[in-house]
Amino acid sequence: MLGIAVYSGIVAFLEMEFWRLSENNHIRNIPVMHNLLGFAISMLLVFRTNTAYDRWWEGRRLWGSLVNNSRNLAMKLSVFISKDETAQRTFFSKIIPAYAFTLHNHLHSEKIRVELFEEESEHKHIFKKIDQSKHIPNQVALLIYEHVQDMYRQNIITGDQLIVLNNELLSFTDICGACERIKNTPIPFSYSVFIKKFIFIYIMTLPFGYVFSLGYLVIPVVVFVFYVLASLELIAEEIEDPFGGDANDVPTEKLAQNIQRTVNEIF
Repeated sequence: MLGIAVYSGIVAFLEMEFWRLSENNHIRNIPVMHNLLGFAISMLLVFRTNTAYDRWWEGRRLWGSLVNNSRNLAMKLSVFISKDETAQRTFFSKIIPAYAFTLHNHLHSEKIRVELFEEESEHKHIFKKIDQSKHIPNQVALLIYEHVQDMYRQNIITGDQLIVLNNELLSFTDICGACERIKNTPIPFSYSVFIKKFIFIYIMTLPFGYVFSLGYLVIPVVVFVFYVLASLELIAEEIEDPFGGDANDVPTEKLAQNIQRTVNEIF
């Protein structure tokens, strides 16, 4: 913004003091171009920010579904599994939040952490099976499927109860796939670069024509216009990747902690 202010001041000085351009100079008509392009740049920026916000909102909605489905799965299992099956209840109280944490780490390209299970020596060997080089959320989901199937074979749950659990089990992988689609499909680079070039050219040509009507007031006016247009682009960049770990991104770690707390309360 300071650079734009200096640039606008130099243009104003050259036109009014050095070149002393007359009111009839053709440069005075440059604002006609800005009037024609103003609508186009506004539509591009609106589309850019709306697209970025849709990506952010979809990411938040998916994680909201993960919170609800984790709670639903925990409540169903808590009812289906008797109080005497402490090993089964402990396992699911750990594995359900584990999926949320592994998905958080997967989307942020972080290494899986298993602090949830360090104190559970009874189940520690199960999580040792996880291969760090493979798709970790899928492996955790597979552990849940295998454990539910084992309970069915041991007659801990019935076939009807197994069917009832199916929707929540399927939703985990569906949510993971949708989050990966957002993460791995960024806004096209050429589109983002074009908007930046458009804003740059628009701002760089703005002082030339408006000096005749605004004088040195063109400096704060151009700076303010640049602030508005550049801010819209920066806001879109900030939220277009909802799993980037920035302050304005979806708080996936906090949501995973909420899942852990509520699931433990249920069991």
